[in-house]
Amino acid sequence: MSRSLADRCLRWGTATAAMLSGSIVLLVIVFLWKESWPALKELGLVRFFTDASWHPLSDRFGLLPMIAATLATTLGAVLVATPLGIGSAIFTQFYAPPRLARWYRRLIELLAGIPSVVYGLWGLVVLVPIMSHLGGTGQGLLTAICVLALMILPTVSLTADVALGSVPSNWLQGAAASGLRPWTIATQVALPAARSGIGAGVMLATARAIGETMAVLMVAGNVVKMPTSLSGPVRTLTANIASEMGYASSSHRAVLFVSGLLLMVAAAGIVLLAEWLRGDRHE
Repeated sequence: MSRSLADRCLRWGTATAAMLSGSIVLLVIVFLWKESWPALKELGLVRFFTDASWHPLSDRFGLLPMIAATLATTLGAVLVATPLGIGSAIFTQFYAPPRLARWYRRLIELLAGIPSVVYGLWGLVVLVPIMSHLGGTGQGLLTAICVLALMILPTVSLTADVALGSVPSNWLQGAAASGLRPWTIATQVALPAARSGIGAGVMLATARAIGETMAVLMVAGNVVKMPTSLSGPVRTLTANIASEMGYASSSHRAVLFVSGLLLMVAAAGIVLLAEWLRGDRHE
């Protein structure tokens, strides 16, 4: 096969793959909109935020407690995982010997590959009894935050590691030649230069956290209520879909698809923000 023919085949193959990927995403959005439309048409969007509670059989479809729980668990997990992930990346780039850094990265990659249900089992068996000493049953907002933070930590750590590793070496060498200590170089030279890449990684980790289901369902308590305390049980939108889709019908089923549509919009917004940060980094 000639070089030009191989280039054309590769171009058409990659273009076809890109079109298929984009088409799948569009089909998912169209499917969610189609299934959500009966509820949006019959109930309107406002009722999902103004209904007093979530009792679908009584024609009450208040999603606000679950939206608040989703935002609280996601924000809490990101606030915990971000400094830990950035600190991990600083360690591998500026303090760890090359061999130790290589094995440490492999360990973080292994952490990223653990199924979410395993995190949920660990949280249920190990973390819940510990959290129960703080009040309640142990299944609540704080437990969900801790499990989610552990799940998104590899994303933050690995993307921050790549971002710090892409800082021009002459900048770091110049800072070292000026007599700056490694911590000063990391915090005052490398981190500002890599902030866009690190920010994009945090956004991607946020997108994973907001869509997590099984682990949160197992450790959050699965009770529809506003998150008023760290030890109180909550239910997220994803957990609600997983819990009730099996027996939902009619308006109830359509409202669950509205929940999925809201999650899709939130995830799309986070991904777009991450892409904007990444593009800003390359400019």
